[in-house]
Amino acid sequence: MTKTLGSIRQCVHNENMPVKVKLFASMREYLDLNETEIPIENIETVADVWQAIAGDKPMPENTLCAVNLEHTNEAAGISDGDEVAFFPPVTGG
Repeated sequence: MTKTLGSIRQCVHNENMPVKVKLFASMREYLDLNETEIPIENIETVADVWQAIAGDKPMPENTLCAVNLEHTNEAAGISDGDEVAFFPPVTGG
């Protein structure tokens, strides 16, 4: 029984966690998507995440990005289980 449990642990440990993606405000409308999860394979940066969810649609100018609730840019690295968010620039008056 111990070998079986060890094998199960090893199997779970080797699985990659998907990247959770959230879109806010006009980003939701632009891609017609609220949130999704994508496999981490072939994903290295925030820009790769955008390409995976948007296909040929370009990222709108001045799009804000966050990884795990921290503002970043599209060159930021992504790891297993990260949460990536895209939202439009905030304006105020």
